[in-house]
Amino acid sequence: MIPQLDRFNRKAETRPHGRILDLHTLIYRLILRSDVLTKFRPRVETALLQEVGAVRHGFACAIAVILFAAPIEAAAQVSDWPPTVDGRPNLQGIWQVLNTAAWDIQDHQARLGVPAGQGVVEGNELPYRPEALVKKRQNFDNRATADPESKGYLPGVPRIMYMPFPFQIFQTRDYVSMAFEYDRAIRIIYTNETQHPEGSINWWMGDSRGRWEGNTLVVDVAHFTDQTWFDRAGNFHSDGLHLVERFTLAGPDHINYEVTVEDPAVYTKPWKMSMLFYRRKERNVRLLEYDPGLLMDEAQAQREKKEPN
Repeated sequence: MIPQLDRFNRKAETRPHGRILDLHTLIYRLILRSDVLTKFRPRVETALLQEVGAVRHGFACAIAVILFAAPIEAAAQVSDWPPTVDGRPNLQGIWQVLNTAAWDIQDHQARLGVPAGQGVVEGNELPYRPEALVKKRQNFDNRATADPESKGYLPGVPRIMYMPFPFQIFQTRDYVSMAFEYDRAIRIIYTNETQHPEGSINWWMGDSRGRWEGNTLVVDVAHFTDQTWFDRAGNFHSDGLHLVERFTLAGPDHINYEVTVEDPAVYTKPWKMSMLFYRRKERNVRLLEYDPGLLMDEAQAQREKKEPN
């Protein structure tokens, strides 16, 4: 295990399903309990974050999600949120894509269990190196078992951003926190001018450092594992993956999302994806729970019970 990993991240990385059974689970379940969080308001949230700033890296990541959770029902009914207390565009709310990128980020026809879809890759071409293209085709042929998603692993970034499940953004001066329904994942984007940790580190979700360029949140993401894919079609990357994401409000109920992908070991040049996030506005919308690793374990246990001794 990489020595730079702190206790929180070490626990996460040793469980590829992303299931941290103590703090992580408690925090996620509290998020689902919007009634627990109704007493928090923006100014209180900001003050609490300043106190949390001194807490260790991983622990602060998780605590931030609780501190900045807003009442879910109220969020669903507001269509034009005011700027944050520090004047930044307000990205908070529950969001979801309406595309088929999780199945294939390029144009694709319908197959059994796969809806037809228009690609999200600009130009619809991926500049694979010849040897990498061979591996991509092998991945596609073996996708039913080779795809890390089929094992219940965290899908990584950017894939988790366009999984067909909602996610919620909580925003503060120093952090942008994201809680995902899929695999109960939590992502923290630091916006406090801190840098990526030094060394060669492999994290399922990478390490995210953001800055504001006008009204756009620009996020630099590094320190990846090579154990995640971009989609179910076998498009992949190495652990040298580097991303630059751009989140820009496009009206009260849409976010323009762009991500530039750099990975010289796999691709001959950078390439970009773009898509919209749509605000979920149902009256009682909230994140539910989908833990593929846990569900797989339960299914396996049921199969073993049915097997004759």
